[in-house]
Amino acid sequence: MSEEEHEIEDLQREVASLLLNYVYAPLLEDQHVRGVLPAPLGASAVRVVLGDRNECEPSRLTAYEIPLGVGDELRTSHDVVALLRAVHTGTHIYSSSRVSSVMGITLYLVDPADVEEAPFTTDDWASTLLRCLAHPSEERPEAGMRGFLFREAGLLRLYMDSAEVAGVIAADVRPGGALTALLAALPSLLGDEWRTSDAVDDPHCRYLVDLTDW
Repeated sequence: MSEEEHEIEDLQREVASLLLNYVYAPLLEDQHVRGVLPAPLGASAVRVVLGDRNECEPSRLTAYEIPLGVGDELRTSHDVVALLRAVHTGTHIYSSSRVSSVMGITLYLVDPADVEEAPFTTDDWASTLLRCLAHPSEERPEAGMRGFLFREAGLLRLYMDSAEVAGVIAADVRPGGALTALLAALPSLLGDEWRTSDAVDDPHCRYLVDLTDW
């Protein structure tokens, strides 16, 4: 198997993992993810099935096939979410060659060049951050998540423990695009004294670390 085929397989897994968020919470309005299918015959694409919550009747479901490649690069799982939201809202005209059926479900072949991607929301970024913290790649990470709370003005409060600091530390973050950098730096940032303050209104932690401008 080529390196490109491995990358496509890894991305299909990543897309399936991310879209688990939208089985119970709607992806948009009343539409939930009812299936994620790797495109057959090794195609560089993923098929996502949308419908009402708990819907299983094929005639009431809609599937979209989204190509994972863009030029010489691959899209991200977040790109797939953005395209799904875009194609399932508004009016989109598909030629007969781009409409078919699979397993009794109407299937649309999406051409990303004809679609303006919907923006990734603050809740999307927050969910991604929380999933990374809740399911770390290390068996025992330097810092672990003990809880979280959505705050005003788009902030997210993380309740963390650390090998370096006793007790629970709260960290206010602003979910955004630099999640990888934040995750890597978080263990050391929890002990930055100049960022800390007493959490006078929060009995769930020893102190608060302000990472909103990090």
